Amino acid sequence: MKPETIALHGGFQCDPATHAVAVPIYQTVAYEFDSADHGAALFNLEAPGYRYSRISNPTTDVLEKRVAMLEGGVAALCTSTGQAALYTAALNVTSMGTNIVSVPQLYGTTHSLFAHILPSQGVNVRFAASDQAADLERLIDDETRALYCESVGNPAGNICDLEALARVAHAHGIPLIVDNTVPSPILLRPIEYGADVVVHSLTKFMGGHGTTLGGAIVDSGKFPWHKYPARFRMFSEPDLSYHGLIYSEHFKEAAFVGRCRAVYQRNTGAVLPAMSSFLLLQGIETLPLRMERHVSNARRVAEFLRDHAGVEWVNYAGFPTHPQHELTHKYLRGQACSLLTFGVKGGLAAAKDFYDRLNLIKRLVNLGDAKTLCCHPASTTHRQMKPEEQLRAGVSPEAIRLSVGIEHIDDIVADLGQALAH
Repeated sequence: MKPETIALHGGFQCDPATHAVAVPIYQTVAYEFDSADHGAALFNLEAPGYRYSRISNPTTDVLEKRVAMLEGGVAALCTSTGQAALYTAALNVTSMGTNIVSVPQLYGTTHSLFAHILPSQGVNVRFAASDQAADLERLIDDETRALYCESVGNPAGNICDLEALARVAHAHGIPLIVDNTVPSPILLRPIEYGADVVVHSLTKFMGGHGTTLGGAIVDSGKFPWHKYPARFRMFSEPDLSYHGLIYSEHFKEAAFVGRCRAVYQRNTGAVLPAMSSFLLLQGIETLPLRMERHVSNARRVAEFLRDHAGVEWVNYAGFPTHPQHELTHKYLRGQACSLLTFGVKGGLAAAKDFYDRLNLIKRLVNLGDAKTLCCHPASTTHRQMKPEEQLRAGVSPEAIRLSVGIEHIDDIVADLGQALAH
């Protein structure tokens, strides 16, 4: 099936109990066992089925299958938020004394996780000088366990050369983990370019309506964990916390997501509620159509801002003058994403004044909503970072981040125009 069809039908045909066409909301904590032996078989992962909604739920199961199909992966795990998905994915390949190598252009909370939380737990994160593969490769050593990037940086808008990063990662026997939140699988499927694990904040474009938190981890099924038993022994040695289960043997190509579920979701509980799964499925059904409008509106907004006397610069990869414009053709089918940044003339004070004068456009820190959303990153999402860290992440004092929505383009431009006119 094509992505437009997967978004509507992936992972579900009808409810076997009622033949309902809409995915039912299984609002239940637990599931009855037929017998003691049946319960044991479920806990031994010898029989299919559900036992407790902290581990799996039928509504969420459909969402996981649909997200995996959209990304071209073999399996997915959905979590309570995108940050929970990223944290789980990072923990799944690391241990004390190991490290991850990352691009510097990151979402603010991701930077906090990498710069402060993981190091406090004994896992170092090394930030490269840029998103170029050579800069990341310089930081790899024997204790590196993954390369990490955002396919399209938030808010920097940079487009990572995924094929180049995948080549470097695989040459060193480590996986490439990619956050694909901004383009969504409608514009870009990182697994097709060598990514081994894809993470999402489903809260953003996938959900699309600013109502529901959620995250996802997608396993490509392609990384050969068993070839590196010393580096990734967590997949090839018996897990004493799970009655000696060997993940690469039991889950085969889906070992990464299998271990995420069995170790981290089961024991830490960052679970996506059934109602949230249902709402996210509703959002995904219209994702392909919404992305068309997001992308076309963003181009019109970028052109308006480029020509406005009150704007210092516009960072939009859809312009031929953008240094990464060629990568839009390589990875995004020639379409720049609807997340863009621009600088208001007059610096920080002017940017804040513009921001405060918006009427229609919402001032908040979410993105990927059907509504147009605006953020001043230096004041909010990246406020905890040092000035030099902000600049490396693509944040300057005058920078405004826009997530262009699906309203009529004339109304979006009119609101930007009146705020800039002051």
